[in-house]
Amino acid sequence: MTDLLKLAYDPKNFRDQAHQLVDLIADHLEASLNQTEKIVLPWMDPDKRFLKWQKDLGEDFDFDLFWKDTINETIHIHHPKYLGHQVCASLPLSGLGEMLNGTLNNGSAIYEMGPVSTAMERVVIEWLTGAMGFTSEASGVLTSGGSLGNLTALLAARQHQSGYDHWTHGKKDEFQPAVMVSEESHYSVSRAVHIMGWGQRGVIKVPSDKHHKLDAGKLEEVYKDAERQGIKVLVLIGNACSTSTGSYDPLEKMADFSEKHGLWFHIDGAHGGAASITPKYKHLTKGIERADSIVIDFHKMLGISALTTAVIFRDGKRSYETFNQKASYLLNDEEREPWFNSATRTMECTKNMMGVKVYSILRTYGPQIFIDYFTECYDLGSVFASLISQSADFELPYQPESNIVCYRYIGSGKSEDEINKMNAVIRRKLIESGKFYVVQTHINNKVYLRSSLMNPFTTETDMEELIREIRIYGQSG
Repeated sequence: MTDLLKLAYDPKNFRDQAHQLVDLIADHLEASLNQTEKIVLPWMDPDKRFLKWQKDLGEDFDFDLFWKDTINETIHIHHPKYLGHQVCASLPLSGLGEMLNGTLNNGSAIYEMGPVSTAMERVVIEWLTGAMGFTSEASGVLTSGGSLGNLTALLAARQHQSGYDHWTHGKKDEFQPAVMVSEESHYSVSRAVHIMGWGQRGVIKVPSDKHHKLDAGKLEEVYKDAERQGIKVLVLIGNACSTSTGSYDPLEKMADFSEKHGLWFHIDGAHGGAASITPKYKHLTKGIERADSIVIDFHKMLGISALTTAVIFRDGKRSYETFNQKASYLLNDEEREPWFNSATRTMECTKNMMGVKVYSILRTYGPQIFIDYFTECYDLGSVFASLISQSADFELPYQPESNIVCYRYIGSGKSEDEINKMNAVIRRKLIESGKFYVVQTHINNKVYLRSSLMNPFTTETDMEELIREIRIYGQSG
């Protein structure tokens, strides 16, 4: 045994390192939340940063300095002026769960390798399905992200709906299956369909209305047109909510349509599906309990560190169809894989201890912590939209339903082309200044700034300051 290996595994050495790192992380959280740290994103050209860290690898190592640089140089998602992508300001306790996961290294895809996390995962799933209003027949699994979650659900839908064993026999000649989905859907849906081999014709886009929701009045027309082309629609997918605009599709009408035509109804609720557990916002997801499958990201609106995604099935037996040669209704209890080996129902053959992270939060603070986090962030979305509406030199293209707000600075007397270029420049200047972090999107071929209010500690004062900063950059040209 080498001295280096002994040092690397030495419990006392680890204890010292862990205490040192936790202190640094706690200092970072304090500086971010109190805004004594003024910069959200310490901008540096990608090539320069690569060269900086490449050079660092060959220098003398200082443990404390290394972690300080790592923390200081990266984006500060816990900063109240982070209003960017849909990544939560994770609850600090979730980070301790990550430490445990990385140290114990229990691959939780089979029970023997992750017995505690496996049991905790089932408790978490049963709590979530109950909170969403499902019966005890519902079940599901945790997996690594919404993209894998959507693929997992659609694979089950394919096996259940097509009347053909794709898993065993592959592609069926002269059989073109497809999903119907809003034109506002997340790219992961199209990616999943292409992975399944359905091609471009396998994604049928349904037009959205002026509120950026799927236009339910167009469903029948689009469906019949697909039939005339020899396309077999198997799945209808609803957004709860869309990534680009935060709008909720008419889930009840979509559930009605799915039942009428015998379609599998899937809901991509990665961002906003958790509204269903909140008293204030559950009306947005009315009809979600009628879906055959739903995806919800704990790492978006429930405060858990990435990646932690729930894939829920209204009929829990269908969760076994994803990688099974027989449909769940054809399996007897002896043939069905046991619930405690999730590798039979997910893509992962080795899986992080996701159940521990969620369970530890649930056990420590109770379910109210998830409700509080979600509600606070959605409330902030309303506040920010109101401030934009009151600013004559800004434009709000729609009234947001969630904490995702799209807007743009229009100034006065500018053409559409000038406004588009101006907002792109504003966004770049904001990023390079490091004072705020926002992203941008395109709506009806127009450039908009886009803010997701992901931090419950963001205040109205922070929002007012952002508006002032944008105005200054816009007026300066």
